Amino acid sequence: MNNMSFLIMGVSGSGKSTIAAMLAESLGTTFLEADDFHSESNREKMARGIPLTEEDRAPWLASLTEKIKQLSPTRFVLACSALKEVHRQILRRSCPELRIVLLQGSRKLIENRLTQRDNHFMPVSLLDSQLATLEIPADALTLDITLTPSEILTKINDHFSR
Repeated sequence: MNNMSFLIMGVSGSGKSTIAAMLAESLGTTFLEADDFHSESNREKMARGIPLTEEDRAPWLASLTEKIKQLSPTRFVLACSALKEVHRQILRRSCPELRIVLLQGSRKLIENRLTQRDNHFMPVSLLDSQLATLEIPADALTLDITLTPSEILTKINDHFSR
């Protein structure tokens, strides 16, 4: 698995950052947090409860793909919502062998997680728009977020070690 790059995806509050950071640490590889690549105007827009448009996302995705190109051939683990297939295709142009893990859970569980977070720009009010935008990837390992982070890591390791 050390020669693989991963996209840990899902809606806000699904545990992407936690799982991606743990996976990157376990693999001894680079962790990328897609939220760090948002412009200040995108962050402010989301903080006001306004969903991003594709026009808003374009420079964000461009900066992410540029970072991926800079890392190449170094492997990485990316925590990124990547809610639409077109977003994943853009990321895959920079890393065609990108392995995708989708973290999914009930709306209620994710809402509970979002309400317990401090200092994050993404409000609970955007959860429904994220769920509506999510296009389930056909080629992802899909994992239930009711599992513990350790159980999720074990499932990722088991699946991709085959």
